[in-house]
Amino acid sequence: MVSQMYSAIFTGLKFLCTMSEEARDQETAKLLKRPNEVNEDSAESATKRIKAEGGHNEDDKRYPKKKVVLLLAYSGKGYYGMQRNPGNSQFRTIEDDLVTALVKSGCIPGNHGDDMRKMSFQRCARTDKGVSAAGQVVSLKLRLIEDIIEKINENLPPQIRVLGLKRVTQGFNSKNNCDARTYAYMLPTVAFSPKDYDTENIASFRLEAETLQKVNQLFALYKGTHNFHNFTSQKAPSDPSARRYITEMSCGEPFVRNSYEFAVITVRGQSFMLHQIRKMIGLVIAVIRGFAKEEVMERSWGQEKVDVPKAPGLGLVLERVHFDRYNKRFGGDGLHERLEWAREEEAIKAFKEAHVYPTIVKTECEEGSMVSWMATLPSHDFEATVTGTQDNKDQKQNADEGNGSD
Repeated sequence: MVSQMYSAIFTGLKFLCTMSEEARDQETAKLLKRPNEVNEDSAESATKRIKAEGGHNEDDKRYPKKKVVLLLAYSGKGYYGMQRNPGNSQFRTIEDDLVTALVKSGCIPGNHGDDMRKMSFQRCARTDKGVSAAGQVVSLKLRLIEDIIEKINENLPPQIRVLGLKRVTQGFNSKNNCDARTYAYMLPTVAFSPKDYDTENIASFRLEAETLQKVNQLFALYKGTHNFHNFTSQKAPSDPSARRYITEMSCGEPFVRNSYEFAVITVRGQSFMLHQIRKMIGLVIAVIRGFAKEEVMERSWGQEKVDVPKAPGLGLVLERVHFDRYNKRFGGDGLHERLEWAREEEAIKAFKEAHVYPTIVKTECEEGSMVSWMATLPSHDFEATVTGTQDNKDQKQNADEGNGSD
């Protein structure tokens, strides 16, 4: 028995001697390696892979990325809407400047600016060219650095401000979790003047109470669920996505700015399609001014294609977004804040007074976008169905402005 044991040992030693030195080292290491060393090698490989993908670095360790929402306010003049258009640097958007500020302030790694999916970025509304916002909300993953809001704003132009920040659940998506959106539209009340009114005399026009009442009667017709395929472009009457739910639409009391009388229209709905709000307002103006009959509104929700005029984009402002379901589910769990901005209301109001309303008033007084648009109303045929030419015209304009929502 002993002789057999020595014989086996001798045979093993002889085998190792015949192996190359490198092979012997590999075989020995394999035999001696402990299980935890295998795990350490795997972890090292994973770390190398993460670093190669632009993952963890010292900033990430010190400030691990967290899911948050940012409350944004901006004046849209000079911008081609909210949503970023990679590869189209000549068409500057709000998100272009926002992402640049996030990188410069150290809130996100530089490579996340090239691919916004890396920070799980989502916005509540893709506001169109020239449209402003007082309560836009975006969700994303950020490093929560010290004085984060101040540092982001230091790298933003004055017409874009971050007004608030709140932590949210990991799976939060500002677009999908948004229950409703409220927009405001500021316009000179001369838009509701009779068709024979001399629009050269805008400063002297004052809206009568009876006319305002009629305006609100027409806006009230939009409440509820309707097929708004005529209030956007390239939507078939049978497309289910053209059905939209409106909960509120009304025009407030007039007020005077720079000798011109203005009023603000407020509309709230679940969501809005491209140009929908501007066309809703445009059609009511056409009826009030006497270019279209009231029955055209109900007909526009039917199957036929109706020529609906689109009011200018200048006065449109995303006022606020609503997260009722999220607040009900998570707002009282003791871990997450309700997505409401009562503490920021004063800052929101101050921003509108400093950047949004003055821009609308000044631009309207200098450029007269509403009056110029009013001059085009006689060219619309509200009795006939829309022509292919009009469809093509809308399609070209959409390509120029970008395919966002109002």
